[in-house]
Amino acid sequence: MNEKIKTYTISVYTENNIGLLNRISAIFQRRTINIESLTTSQSEIENVNRFVIVVNITESQAKKIVGQIEKQVEVIKAYYHDDHETIFTESCMFKIKSELLFDEPQIQNIIKESDTRIVTVNKEFFVLEKSGRRHEIEALRRDLNAFGIMQFVRSGRIAVTKDEMKVTELLSQIKNQ
Repeated sequence: MNEKIKTYTISVYTENNIGLLNRISAIFQRRTINIESLTTSQSEIENVNRFVIVVNITESQAKKIVGQIEKQVEVIKAYYHDDHETIFTESCMFKIKSELLFDEPQIQNIIKESDTRIVTVNKEFFVLEKSGRRHEIEALRRDLNAFGIMQFVRSGRIAVTKDEMKVTELLSQIKNQ
């Protein structure tokens, strides 16, 4: 059985409890699976948080991991989806010396062509913000590296599924039991 390794986005709907992140990451650690990206936030449901975890694994591994995650008491429901089933993006910020913004016309062209937004400008530095796919962010990073990047940060993936996820209905059923 030679399953293909693919990128999967695992969405985990949870209560907001201390220590849950450690237990979830331990599930991946025990299987020696590297987490490419992890983002947590409030979900569309009040008092329910959502983890978005990106991993490169086989589908059978994804099924097993989702099953293990769902055994955690605070986990309401977990799902896995491949890239074709989700709409996703990442964000990043670059801090660069201000003099370059005015002295290097090529930087202005890079900003314009990459659909990047200037967040702030002061005497010492300016900050750029870009949202998009990882390969777009990496291309921008390569272009700006030639001029010197003072700081760089990239978020983890944020994603929604193309198909409806019935978590709201599931929670209503649980509350009514």
